Amino acid sequence: MVDFPTTAHAPETTRRNGIMHSGSRIVPEEVPIAFSYGGSSHAVMMATPADLEDFAVGFSLSEGIIAERAEISGIEVVAGEQGIDVQVSLVDDVADRLRARRRSMAGPVGCGLCGIESIEQAVRPVPDVSASPLALSHADIVRAVSILNEAQPLHRETRAVHGAAFYRPGKGLLAVREDVGRHNALDKLCGAVIGCGESGDDGAVVVTSRLSVEMVQKAAILGSPVLIAISAPTALAIRTADQAGMTLVALVRGDDFEIFTHPHRISPGNIADVA
Repeated sequence: MVDFPTTAHAPETTRRNGIMHSGSRIVPEEVPIAFSYGGSSHAVMMATPADLEDFAVGFSLSEGIIAERAEISGIEVVAGEQGIDVQVSLVDDVADRLRARRRSMAGPVGCGLCGIESIEQAVRPVPDVSASPLALSHADIVRAVSILNEAQPLHRETRAVHGAAFYRPGKGLLAVREDVGRHNALDKLCGAVIGCGESGDDGAVVVTSRLSVEMVQKAAILGSPVLIAISAPTALAIRTADQAGMTLVALVRGDDFEIFTHPHRISPGNIADVA
């Protein structure tokens, strides 16, 4: 796998205590990443050029192109002058299904929800995750967000990227991914989780962003019954999580948080013991 630079040094002028200083700052790279299937470009995302195989797997899963990792037969990352082409090879029947899907598309799509053909698909039903036995304590929620903040090296350098993590009670963070885009970070996480053979219904997804409906959809497709965020959810995200049987925890600030759906999975715990 080719390693691409994820940061750059940008010159800046800083005002501190009324005095101007010249210097530089580390900023994250943002690169056009194209996903191609069978030689045809499917979508282009502006993203951080890291963990691209995870990104390809997670994107393919969340967009409904594949149902499992085994449906991808190969991934090749090709660098170009202006961006990166991630070429994904699918097994024959899945490739045929994608070609048929493309022929049925009514027209070009926007970059907000890449690869969808209708309004109905934008608000499509999500998998039901209510059967998962996963339970978390109050302390788990506080700990998950706290250790995610410590597990983001790119964010520590730049203060300009989102993080997504998979948290299992008693185990901690099993995977963490970062990106300039919150959807991208979550897609990368989904790819990492299924790539290492983990089951999504065994843990919670933790993100450093607001909760839009797409974030709920992606977490549900992974199979996670709990989605935790440091920011607030949208109304549609709440409705979608409720329908999916997902517990939505948001606005985690220190020891405080708010539960919007299915609170039965969250039990009291001794937050004072959480480092």
